[in-house]
Amino acid sequence: MTMLRNLSVLIAAMALAGCGVFGNKEDELKPAELVDFDPQIRVNRLWTVNLGGDAENLRLALQPAGDGNRIYAASHNGDVAAFDPASGDTQWQTRLDVDLSAGPGVGDGIAVVVSADGVVIALDAATGAERWRADIGGESLAKPVIANNTVLVQTVDNRLRGLAAFDGSERWTVLQSMPALTMRGSASPLIVGSSVIAGFDNGRLVAVGIDDGETRWETLLAPPSGRSDLDRLSDIDGAMAAVGQDVYAAGYQGRLGSIAAESGQVLWAREISTYEGVAADWANLYTVQDGGVLIALSRRNGAETWRQESLIRREPTLPIPFYTTVATGDFEGYVHFFSNVDGEPVARVRVGNAAITADPIVVANRLYIQSDSGVIAAYEVVQPERPPNRAPDISDEGA
Repeated sequence: MTMLRNLSVLIAAMALAGCGVFGNKEDELKPAELVDFDPQIRVNRLWTVNLGGDAENLRLALQPAGDGNRIYAASHNGDVAAFDPASGDTQWQTRLDVDLSAGPGVGDGIAVVVSADGVVIALDAATGAERWRADIGGESLAKPVIANNTVLVQTVDNRLRGLAAFDGSERWTVLQSMPALTMRGSASPLIVGSSVIAGFDNGRLVAVGIDDGETRWETLLAPPSGRSDLDRLSDIDGAMAAVGQDVYAAGYQGRLGSIAAESGQVLWAREISTYEGVAADWANLYTVQDGGVLIALSRRNGAETWRQESLIRREPTLPIPFYTTVATGDFEGYVHFFSNVDGEPVARVRVGNAAITADPIVVANRLYIQSDSGVIAAYEVVQPERPPNRAPDISDEGA
């Protein structure tokens, strides 16, 4: 039934596009052409590896993860590997006998992935040896999160599960109502203090205790509106962010808002529709609106800081803060870097020909990308050399 609902949404979205939502001229439906510009920063590729496992158009939650010692990645065809962050040398690689849909999540000495048929698999983070498997009976399209010896997994049937990191036994389950229609995807849980915050397909944000699964608060961020089930889509499927005790989340055909982590109170909200979610740094929030417009908002009050329209219909990922830029991938395998101050382009690199649908991640001072073809690439910003300080020679002052 979930697959049928997701298919219905896709067909309806295609029908809307064909009816001229973006205009009737064929040229208006084409992705924006890339334009030349003078790069303002130098981005250097450190290494690249190919795990394989074509995931084109599947919109899976396969994305690199880091724990300070290694970078972990998983492919759709069941390969999970750990790499040296600086060199890309493979430290271990484990081949599982299942197709994967989400992961890896890393913490408490394990790396966790989820199979397409709903089996959670935990591997030893140091060696790649399998620790345990747990059948959760539902597809997951959200990256698992590990905290307080608990593996947190969200499934497309609107359930959030807490599993024991030691053996995968279920500690608790939170269930929310399921709308008639949903988008394909789920938001990965977000950890703030001793709470896990989850977004659901009914437009609700829920905070529960990591240890006991008890609900601490519940907020309707994106109230459904409209007459048809399609109009009433309000899924919170994209990434969420937290800075201190402020949580930021966004819903499809709904709102982007700031929520107090301790109470669930909505501090401010803007009418923005996105299924990619929101990223944050100390000053701004970043999102990508339906159609591919990148938008920066003030973290304090949601006022728009800048918008960038050069990637319209290029299916950009969520813009992720990286140094003084935000980085986003597109459907042709390019990674675009825009100034976090004014949104102007400052650099562009290409991972390969395959689409990039997983959000980039930043670990320490490096950016990691995974394309839909299973290519993993690491980048760094090359800092300009500063001229040496030429302090006066004290012995010459009296000459």
